[in-house]
Amino acid sequence: MITIADDTKSTAACVSESEVAQRARRRIARRLLPFLFLLYVIAFLDRMNVGAAALQMPHDLGFSEGVIGMGAGVFFLGYFLLEIPGALIVERWSARRWIARIMISWGLVTVFMAFIHTARQFYVIRFLVGATEAGFLPGVIVYLTHWFRYQDRAKAVAFFYAANPLSYVIGSPLAGLLLGLSWLGMRGWRWLFIIEGIPAVILGVITIWYLTDWPEQAKWLRADEREWITAELQREKQAKHSRRSYRVWEALRHRDVILLTGSYFCAMTGSYGIAFWLPTILKRLSGKSDLKVTLLAALPYVAAFITQQVNGWHSDRTGERRWHAAIPLFVCGIALALAVFYGTNLMMSVAMFVVAGGAFYGFQPVFWAVPTLFLSESAAAASIGLINAVGNLGGLVGPLVIGYLASRMHSFSPGLLYLVASLFVSGLLMLAVGRQAATHAPAR
Repeated sequence: MITIADDTKSTAACVSESEVAQRARRRIARRLLPFLFLLYVIAFLDRMNVGAAALQMPHDLGFSEGVIGMGAGVFFLGYFLLEIPGALIVERWSARRWIARIMISWGLVTVFMAFIHTARQFYVIRFLVGATEAGFLPGVIVYLTHWFRYQDRAKAVAFFYAANPLSYVIGSPLAGLLLGLSWLGMRGWRWLFIIEGIPAVILGVITIWYLTDWPEQAKWLRADEREWITAELQREKQAKHSRRSYRVWEALRHRDVILLTGSYFCAMTGSYGIAFWLPTILKRLSGKSDLKVTLLAALPYVAAFITQQVNGWHSDRTGERRWHAAIPLFVCGIALALAVFYGTNLMMSVAMFVVAGGAFYGFQPVFWAVPTLFLSESAAAASIGLINAVGNLGGLVGPLVIGYLASRMHSFSPGLLYLVASLFVSGLLMLAVGRQAATHAPAR
């Protein structure tokens, strides 16, 4: 009878803990993910609105395709310099304050873009936009490790990363409408920067009081929920330490961190090369109005939203990471090559760009779940900063190479084929990551 009573108590305790876990996971996700999602939408609107502005800016300011490509890419030089310090600040100081600082400063600099007149001013402001935004993405990835267990992390990152493609879905038609404005003697592309820069400042102020740095500080969680998530994350940290505890400099030299950095660099070369030049490519191919072109340019990101969620969910369910990250890159490369092959056929080209965009965005949430599987605390923060910093230099290379080759060869095809090669190299590097580092037990 004593044994039966003990078993009953044990079962009741397990049920109770399961209920607490479900409540905590649900409450954390509802509180944090929609807000972080909104911040990332604003981030990408401000980062990539120069692609839509390029439909008018070159004519108004006399900029060549090479100047526009350089301006798009120089953003990532400023971005590169502060990525690792930004990620470490989030881990060691305060995610809430650092993310707020980033948003307010980048929103103000984005507004300044509306008042440029020379190529030098264009380069300087784009550099400053990159420098002020640096640390945002790795900071959020590190921040998510403060709140989500590894079993839930790819899904959480997938939800957050959904802002990336949806920012294009929202931003492309919005940009098309703003390009049609002409107020106070200023053309639409100038108003595009003003109107899309102001929300970043407002949301930066809100961030200061809305976000919470650590679960133990979260008054919006019940006491049992705070205790559960804190214990779970502490258990995960101890498990990593029992295998191997890396110092920051050891982590930065880790074989798999180097492979992940190379993979992300090649992937971002392809991604930003497509994203920045797609409106211009579609404009030349179709001859349609700016609004219709921006609507066409939004189609790949509708598909991207779906593949991102499905791939992140399936990766969490199976516990596999490498192939879930590599296959989307290979599919993207193949689709982009076919878009070049069918370059004179508008419908086929758009269809292939849709497939390419949809495939690529399945890669990102799975990719960012990998570093935190074998690294923790400052080592994970510094490594994520390094991967994102060096990787995003691909955002300099992709647009710059396409702009240069288009100016020299009067065709976008050579540049797009360069992106195809870059995407395939990225997939191969991802597969070279150690199996143990990129695999975990599937969530129960």
